[in-house]
Amino acid sequence: QIQLVESGGGLVQAGGSLRLSCEASGRTLSGYVMAWFRQVPGHERTFVALSSALGSTDYAAFAKGRFTVSRDNAKNTVYLQMDALGPTDTAIYYCAARERRKGLGTTSEDYRYWGQGTQVTVSS
Repeated sequence: QIQLVESGGGLVQAGGSLRLSCEASGRTLSGYVMAWFRQVPGHERTFVALSSALGSTDYAAFAKGRFTVSRDNAKNTVYLQMDALGPTDTAIYYCAARERRKGLGTTSEDYRYWGQGTQVTVSS
């Protein structure tokens, strides 16, 4: 099965940028829809963005215009470029994978495979 490891989180000032990476192993990315979710303690995981196996993308309303999801199948890695960050973007960000044959999904229940998460903290 596919294993996912996120990196790139950290502390950034409001208005700054971060790029998260999610490296996959065990399977090639081309067989999966890849998504990013985020979670604040005490709240459910919220959809952020996804990249389909064919390269199409989808974003949550709050992410449109600020976040960009991309994938490099050769590196087996998916990225989330986050710009114009604000304190409300503070959360643990998770990478998730879903077999492409199952179609796209924007809820956490749609995804079977998860990384361990990476903390993003935006100071005001």
